[in-house]
Amino acid sequence: MTGRQQHYAHFHGLLPLERDDRPLVLVHGNCQAESLRVLLAGDGNTPVRTVRVPPVHELTAQDLPRLQHVLDATDVVVSQPVRDGYRDLPLGTAELLARAPRRPRLVVVPVLRWAALHPFQVIVRSPEAGEPPVVPYHDLRTLTVAAGRPELPEVPSPRAVRAVRDLSARELRSRGDRHDALPVVDLFEAAGAGATQTVNHPGNVVLRGLAGRVLAALGLPADVPDPGRTLLDSVHAPVLPAVLAALGTPGPGRTDWLVHGRPTGDAEVRAAQLRWYAEHPGVAEAGLARHAEAAAELAA
Repeated sequence: MTGRQQHYAHFHGLLPLERDDRPLVLVHGNCQAESLRVLLAGDGNTPVRTVRVPPVHELTAQDLPRLQHVLDATDVVVSQPVRDGYRDLPLGTAELLARAPRRPRLVVVPVLRWAALHPFQVIVRSPEAGEPPVVPYHDLRTLTVAAGRPELPEVPSPRAVRAVRDLSARELRSRGDRHDALPVVDLFEAAGAGATQTVNHPGNVVLRGLAGRVLAALGLPADVPDPGRTLLDSVHAPVLPAVLAALGTPGPGRTDWLVHGRPTGDAEVRAAQLRWYAEHPGVAEAGLARHAEAAAELAA
């Protein structure tokens, strides 16, 4: 028995799916989806049942029969928008619904990204190069140096901070409208300094708010208790006091990264990543092209 099989014991059939009168919910997507599932499952006394499944980017062709077994019992699919044929497998949201015999209800939740607290931080997908060292995030200030471009200010102006926040809000609303997903921008705005650990790791207050909206969309009681631990806790990025001030958000800020519980200086991250960019030419330029609008706002 592998560690993966033990971790996803119900999915792999090592333990039977829980059966009672509550609807069975399959939460489909990335690591955010699992955190949402944890909140929906609660302490076992919530109005839905859930089953832990691997994130969509870890599912393989060998997993498809087990996924079908879960789909056969699923009453509700809560899914981030996943395109048909994702990674050349039938893992798209519409494809899952088509294969589920119980005709489950669908609740779409957006992929959550919010840059207000981390205006320089971006995600750049580079399958050939992989992820940068130390943390799987890129910094627009480091990217400009690596690409030989004019350097960005170390501390963004208040106007730039708010512009990047507004850009995040606009992109979230646009994606939500495109996929008829539940709204989330107001949850991020209300969360203040607790909104995110990194650009794609929302804080508990945002995740709990979204879980409540999922339950409400199903016509169920929307009270979501605190899980008693920080979800998506692997990496915490620095938060500049000037950013908090520009957002009108109380808080002391944070100067270092926290990576799996270990404080890590931002200078260490930048030095390691600059070496990595030199070894992987083109990644920095691609990152700047992908995030040109945010970079332009920070440079102005």
